[in-house]
Amino acid sequence: MIQIYHNPRCGKSRNCLAFIDQTNQEYEIIPYLTETPSFTELKELLEKLNLQPNELVRTKEKIWIENYKEKTLNNDEIIQAMIDNPILIERPIVIKDGKAIIGRDLDKVASFLD
Repeated sequence: MIQIYHNPRCGKSRNCLAFIDQTNQEYEIIPYLTETPSFTELKELLEKLNLQPNELVRTKEKIWIENYKEKTLNNDEIIQAMIDNPILIERPIVIKDGKAIIGRDLDKVASFLD
């Protein structure tokens, strides 16, 4: 089953969800802002994405700029920052068959879901 880490206030996330809905495939919405992933879950998600923690951070978010930008953080500290402030997690994230992508580009989402 497809899973989508979704933020309903984000246009890219809404567009991705609408696209997935049109594929008539079963999916599960993960409202990550209210159901924050655990440290282990976020680490596993990074492995599925094949990304380093800093590559999943929304570095233009005010929280990041004010609290983390000037600090030297290791990977575990970056993961913890995303858990403490889930708005920092890039979205939407689409998961299928043990792999994941950031679903901002609908053409990539289409290829990923085929």
